Amino acid sequence: MPEQILAELVNKEKIIEGVYKFAVKADSIVKSARPGNFIEIRVTDQTEPFLRRPISIHNLDKENGILEFIFQIKGKGTEILSRKQVGDKIDIIGPLGYGTFKLENYKKIAIIGGGIGIFPLYELLKQAKGSNAETGVYLSFRNKDLVMLEDKFGKLTNNLNISTDDGSYKNRGFAIDFLKQDMEKEKYECIYACGPTPMLRAVKNYAVENNINCQVSLEEKMACGLGVCLGCAVKKAESSKEVPEYFHVCKAGPVFNAKDVEF
Repeated sequence: MPEQILAELVNKEKIIEGVYKFAVKADSIVKSARPGNFIEIRVTDQTEPFLRRPISIHNLDKENGILEFIFQIKGKGTEILSRKQVGDKIDIIGPLGYGTFKLENYKKIAIIGGGIGIFPLYELLKQAKGSNAETGVYLSFRNKDLVMLEDKFGKLTNNLNISTDDGSYKNRGFAIDFLKQDMEKEKYECIYACGPTPMLRAVKNYAVENNINCQVSLEEKMACGLGVCLGCAVKKAESSKEVPEYFHVCKAGPVFNAKDVEF
């Protein structure tokens, strides 16, 4: 069950320009959270901005009750959040989301992420390593200046592929291109993905066409996080054109079986 807490900020780190990693003391949330869950943060006690900001969970330190999340400054709310200092208390509701990543009993999996969509994939990779599943990780960024967490992901997998759209660092191209190249050799049983919509669409299409299990984490604007405001609706695949059906990402997701959603 999600709960509201005032979590103390115990560490703050600037990852790249405009991107911050916060670590907060949140024992109760950490205890019940799973890979793919998210939190909702109230960034100020003032009336503006009023709505909470949804942010994915990056890492769970269950031994010490520490929750890490990473966010990019995109507007007034996240800019205010970025000014928090160690020792400040942050109003958090979590863990949120019913649909989370499920490792099942897969022995070999692929994890693919793009840009800021890589953040929730770290806890998944950590748990995959703990279950002794073999992993291939494919992370893509627009350019060299936006490459993040390479060393951190690299410590958890023997197969890390970094690519940039413009070729300014490592491989040139998109993450999905290198996943396709490796698939015949690696024979991954499931693909896990988070990132921009065009990437998720390409991953889904590839998985469906090749009959590969695939789970995708969607990033939508989730003002309430509880399915009340209805602002995070995504269309169900194969729903009627006359009366389309929708999922609400915050409640049914944010992680879905790729074949169930339409991009």
